[in-house]
Amino acid sequence: MIDFHTHILPGIDDGSKDIQMTEQMLEKEAASGVTLVYATPHFYAHRTGVSGFLERREASCRKVKALLDERKDLPSLRVGAEAYYFRGMGKAEHTPKLCVEGTSILLLEMPFEQWTDEVYKDTKDLIQRRGLQVILAHVERYTGFQKDREIWDRVMDLPVTIQMNAGSFLKFGMTRHFCRTLLRQEAGRVIIGSDCHNLTSRPPNLAQAMAFIRQKEGEEIARKIEETENRLFCQPM
Repeated sequence: MIDFHTHILPGIDDGSKDIQMTEQMLEKEAASGVTLVYATPHFYAHRTGVSGFLERREASCRKVKALLDERKDLPSLRVGAEAYYFRGMGKAEHTPKLCVEGTSILLLEMPFEQWTDEVYKDTKDLIQRRGLQVILAHVERYTGFQKDREIWDRVMDLPVTIQMNAGSFLKFGMTRHFCRTLLRQEAGRVIIGSDCHNLTSRPPNLAQAMAFIRQKEGEEIARKIEETENRLFCQPM
């Protein structure tokens, strides 16, 4: 399994606090059958520049790579970012630097507010002007803000990949209902990520979510999720 969305790098955002927690999180990933982890720390343009972010990410990543050199039983690691939307993002020259290293894959965190035409145009520009493969992070977290669904529908009509959080399938409620409905509608372009931040409140839980999906939605939908992941991620670096 591939866990595309994690906050597993130590000391860079609100995820893992130190290398010891990172090691424990990676052990939990390995025990559940995850073989490849993408580290996607938060990037906020209003807090830091891209160059400073990349320097801090590299410093954190070196610690994890040293660990993985010693622990061959742990999943392999690729590095990207969870880039929070900012105005003009689609035209900004530095945006591609936030993609997963060696790819054009960008994990985009959308605004937690009513989306506007500007948000749509920026997302479209990321795809058409910048040539990026945009993955919308945890889409279930935005829907409650979209009182006017027109922009939501237009964004979803773009060739984006839809990422949903594993934990959203593991709790009763409207969020799980929304995720299951969207998964059935869009199974050919959905991936699941743990969005893990720690070992307690937001732990690695991808295997549990995939087991739930197999049980409730069927093997065919689970297979489509895996096919989408393989198409996106199982490429030469």
